Amino acid sequence: MAQPKLQKAETDSFYGDYLYANIVPEDHFLRLLRDLVLWQRFTYRLIKFYRGKGQVGRPPIDPAILLKMLLLGYLYDLSERQVEEFCNYFLPAKYFLGLAIDAHAPDHSTLTLFKNRILENGKVVAYERLLDEIIAIAREAGIEFGPLQLVDSTHTIADVDLAQEKQRKDDGRGPRDPDARWGCKGTYTFHGEDGQPQQGKKWFYGYKLHASFNEGAQMITSLDVSTGNRPDNAYLCDLIRSDLAQGLAIETCVADRGYDDTHIHYILQQLGIRNAIHLVGTRTRKKDANKQVWQQLIQEPWYRPALGTRYQIERKFGEAKLYHGLRDCRYLSLERYAVQAYLTAIALNLKQLIRGLTGVSLRGPTLNSI
Repeated sequence: MAQPKLQKAETDSFYGDYLYANIVPEDHFLRLLRDLVLWQRFTYRLIKFYRGKGQVGRPPIDPAILLKMLLLGYLYDLSERQVEEFCNYFLPAKYFLGLAIDAHAPDHSTLTLFKNRILENGKVVAYERLLDEIIAIAREAGIEFGPLQLVDSTHTIADVDLAQEKQRKDDGRGPRDPDARWGCKGTYTFHGEDGQPQQGKKWFYGYKLHASFNEGAQMITSLDVSTGNRPDNAYLCDLIRSDLAQGLAIETCVADRGYDDTHIHYILQQLGIRNAIHLVGTRTRKKDANKQVWQQLIQEPWYRPALGTRYQIERKFGEAKLYHGLRDCRYLSLERYAVQAYLTAIALNLKQLIRGLTGVSLRGPTLNSI
């Protein structure tokens, strides 16, 4: 493959590598992330989407550098403007990019252009392939992927002010985010006027992320996104098929009651995958021809231990929301939310990759402490 013509990174400095060698510890997360991942493979994957059509002008910046900057934004929960400042003043970040100490990182507008151009030219599938690439890198590095696959969903709040949305509707204007929808995620108990406990639904306005998570590797292996009103069980089969296409050896699929659907049970059986979906209570109580089948399933010795692992994907979602900005949408529209979902999953997987290979966890300053 011919080498793409790119802007030469400013790697040479008056100081050489002296400051990097003495300031950035050998076990720093970003040093390990730079050294243990062959980032050049992303150059070839992304250059066809990022390179402009013109034949004149400066060559493009190496897409691997811009991808690293995007991922820093998700690793440290920074905006694209903050990432630019972070990379210019935090030496481990600059070392991670492969820039000289006195060089300037690409500005935030270039970063935004890069992100948008990948989406325009490669669609969401380009970001999906990046996630697949990270899984391939992990497998090549020796991360062990187990036979247990967990499937669940989480929600993200749309970047809208609901009071202003009502005013926009009253004024005859369209919504700020035309794709966001109301959805229900769980229930809660409250006491009514008569003092008796009652059940209420937890509503949100935004989107859903549907993910498949490997229990052995502790990584998100495939995902999909939807508007907030879509049912969770519509995505499990496609997620599992995507995992199988990557070569994962899945023996058992674990999911909560929201996925207890006869069609899903049938598809998993056809794929030769054991079903550890939490059954709704009526499955084993109602008098129908399948009652004994469900009773036999929950008595299998592997069924309850498998169900006991569901907390792991829920914990991963909690990590994504608490530390990596998945609680709220960064962008508007379902397509751009997909970009956020994939980059968040990639950031989580990179954290786990370094932790699995070296035992080093991501720690570091926020923008306010540099």
